[in-house]
Amino acid sequence: MTIHTILKMGDARLLRTAQPVTAFDTPALHQLVADLHDTMRAAQGAGLAAPQIGMDWQVVIFGSDTPNPRYPDRPLVPPTVLINPTITPLGDAQEEDWEGCLSVPGLRGKVPRYSRIHYTGWDALGQPIDRVAEGFHARVVQHECDHLWGVLYPARMTDLRQLGFTEVLFPEISAAEDD
Repeated sequence: MTIHTILKMGDARLLRTAQPVTAFDTPALHQLVADLHDTMRAAQGAGLAAPQIGMDWQVVIFGSDTPNPRYPDRPLVPPTVLINPTITPLGDAQEEDWEGCLSVPGLRGKVPRYSRIHYTGWDALGQPIDRVAEGFHARVVQHECDHLWGVLYPARMTDLRQLGFTEVLFPEISAAEDD
């Protein structure tokens, strides 16, 4: 088990555009995916992107088979490894909802995201992924993929008055973020 330190907002590495993966089913890629899983589970994240642990590859993981204590009322998102993703909004409809981020610890902000998306990419073996997502699933995918393009959720916010400390906004879940 390898748990990495998660880079925090202010670290310039989080602002870079990650590089596409060019070789699938390699020991290095499988190790990165395992490290992302170990780190995400240890931090109780809903997802994690390679740039958040200092790896400059277009790799994100998200989802779980069990409820997430940081998002206890959200529906389950299928566990996914997504490499070299593309996201296409399905319509103009957006929803604002609260988001947190392991790279922005202790804060939550209300972020507009497309309500429905189509996303494609590959898994670690190089098998294609082609899905339509909506609601929380779509939000998680958009959030994690933003990390690949050097964007943290506060940059997507339209009203910074809707940014606050989790312990104030959501005291019932702030303990999960402190673990």
